[in-house]
Amino acid sequence: MLHEVLLVARKDLRVEWRSKVTIGQVAPLALLVLVVFAFAFDANARLLGLGAGGLFWVAVLFGGTLLIQRAFDLETDDGNFDAFRMSTIGAPSLFLGKSLGVFIQVVLLELVLGPGVALLYDVRIDDWFLLLAAALAGTVAFSVCGVLWGVMAAGVRVRATLLPLLLIPVLAPVLLAGSRAFETAFGVRAEAGWTWASVMFVIAAVHTAIGVGTFGFLLEEG
Repeated sequence: MLHEVLLVARKDLRVEWRSKVTIGQVAPLALLVLVVFAFAFDANARLLGLGAGGLFWVAVLFGGTLLIQRAFDLETDDGNFDAFRMSTIGAPSLFLGKSLGVFIQVVLLELVLGPGVALLYDVRIDDWFLLLAAALAGTVAFSVCGVLWGVMAAGVRVRATLLPLLLIPVLAPVLLAGSRAFETAFGVRAEAGWTWASVMFVIAAVHTAIGVGTFGFLLEEG
């Protein structure tokens, strides 16, 4: 199963490496979101610092949704899902492989956005361990939720507009928990940041279990 998961992820990453969409198009667009907010709140540096964690996750949501949309557009337009149905690759492996591919792409996106937040919003990091744990939990949750709901919208003609409508309500708890955890890591909120990070790990675990169990059915229905 591990071989199949890595095979699917490698295929998706190879396509992205050749197209350079993640770094060449999505990352600059997401970074532009941070720049726009930096100019909008330039007169209130304190407010900008307080909202840095939330703005980071808003930019991740914007860029990550584009990555998920592209991941399923490629499969649908080229008829790859039909090939997957006839192949020996199991549905759980396909789900985990695509989730891994999305995860790595979102990590690359975050590696661009992180320095952007530090430079534009002048934040200081009080707890690096919490910051990295929250980023890991939020990225995993984002990836598995995105793939699970992405396959639901894959066979619909209006998937370009339907996917964000499906994803945003599902990912709202992840964005909230990630924002609170980051605010604690930045030292602007005295809440239990580890509790919020744990919430994201639970969300990721629940959606992973659902995806492994139902992805085959959703793929057939799509």
